[in-house]
Amino acid sequence: MTFHRFANAQFELSGITADQFVVMTILVEEPGLSQREIVDRAHSDANTIGAILRRLEGKRIITRESHPRDGRVWCVFLTDLGIAQQRQASEGARDLHGRLDRLFSAREQALLGKLLSRIPPAMSASRMATLEEAS
Repeated sequence: MTFHRFANAQFELSGITADQFVVMTILVEEPGLSQREIVDRAHSDANTIGAILRRLEGKRIITRESHPRDGRVWCVFLTDLGIAQQRQASEGARDLHGRLDRLFSAREQALLGKLLSRIPPAMSASRMATLEEAS
C-alpha cells in the first residue's frame, strides 16, 4: 500500500481524503486565502485545488466569500463543521506521524526533513521553466 493510500484510509474515518486534509489544515492556519494562495501553499495545481474546494464546498466544509478589495477573487474559509472535521482528522494525522517517526532516529528524521524540503521549491522552479518554454 502506498503512503498516500494509507493516509487516505486513515482520514476516511473523518470523512475526508488526505488531500482535503492538507487544504483544510492550510485554511486553519491561514483563514481567508484565495484559491491561488492555496495552490501555492499546497504546492499543487489550480485544477486539483479547484476540484478539492468544490468537494469541500459540497460537503459544507468550506465557504467562499468575495474578496473585500477584488471582486474577481474568492476568499476561502472553513465552516464550523470544517474546523471540527479538521480537528478530528488531526488526531489521525498524529497517529500517522507517530508511525513514521518510529521508522527513523531523530538524526534521520532531521536529515529526511531537510532533504524533502528541497522538493517543493525545485518542482515550482521546474514548473515555471516549463511554462516559460511554452510561451
